[in-house]
Amino acid sequence: MSTIVHTSAQVVYAACPLCDGAEFVPLGESACRNHPAWSAELPDKLRWQGCRACGHVFTESHWSDSALAAILAVQHAHQTPGTDVEPARRASARLVERLSTLRASFQGRWLDVGCGDGSLVTTAAEFGYDTVGIDVREESVKRLVEFGYAATKSSLEDFRDVRGFDVISLCDVLEHVPQPKRALARVQQLLAPHGLVLISCPNMDSFAWKWLDSRGQNPYWSELEHHHNFGRERLHALLAESGFEPCHFAVSERYRACMEIVARRR
Repeated sequence: MSTIVHTSAQVVYAACPLCDGAEFVPLGESACRNHPAWSAELPDKLRWQGCRACGHVFTESHWSDSALAAILAVQHAHQTPGTDVEPARRASARLVERLSTLRASFQGRWLDVGCGDGSLVTTAAEFGYDTVGIDVREESVKRLVEFGYAATKSSLEDFRDVRGFDVISLCDVLEHVPQPKRALARVQQLLAPHGLVLISCPNMDSFAWKWLDSRGQNPYWSELEHHHNFGRERLHALLAESGFEPCHFAVSERYRACMEIVARRR
C-alpha cells in the first residue's frame, strides 16, 4: 500500500487511488472559498491532477478526519429530506422503474449509500423494496428515521449487513470517497449474487461538461466535497477492474452533466 503524507487539513495522495501510479500531470487550481462548507481551517483552492498511467483525474489530496468532520457538520438544504419532495420523487420513480425493469423484479433489498434527501430510498420503498439508507450526515438520517424509514449514520466502509442487497445505489457518492476502489470492493461484499449496482456522478466525457468548461462555469472543479472526476470510459474501466460489468447507461436527471451507470457482477 502506498504511503500518504499528512498535513493539518489534507492527506496528500502519494499514488493514484485507482492504479497506484506515481506520476501526475498538474491540471490547475480552482477556488473553493465560496462553497457553503468552506471554513478558515481549509485551503481556499483545490488542486487537480491527472495520472499519467491510467488517466484518472483527482485532487492533490483528500481531507483529514478533522477537516472532513467540519465539512460534514454543514447540512445542505438539497441533501435534507423534505426538500422538493414531489419533483425528487418523480425523478427517483423513473430511476427505480429502470432498475426494476433491468432486474425483471420490483421486489428485493435496496441499499442507498449516501441517501441524502431520501428521495431515492423512500421512493424505492414506495415501490415495494425493503430499503435501507446510510449517510454520513446525521441530520439526513435522523429525519428519515422520524418518518419511519430504515436509515443509519454510517460510511459505506463501516456499514455491516450479512444478508446481501439486490440493489445498491451510490448516487453522487463515488467522487466523494478518498479511495473509490475500496468502496467498490465493499459493494462487492454487500451485493447479492445477482444484484445490481447503480452509480451516478458527473461525466467528464459529456458535451455538457465540456460546454461548462468552455464558459468557465463548471462547478465540479471547485466542489469542496469531490476528490475525483470520472468520464464514462474511465468509470467503465474501474468497474471492470473491480469485478463488475456495466449493463446500462443513462443521463442523470439529478445534477448537471451527470451520468448513471448500472453494473452487475462480471
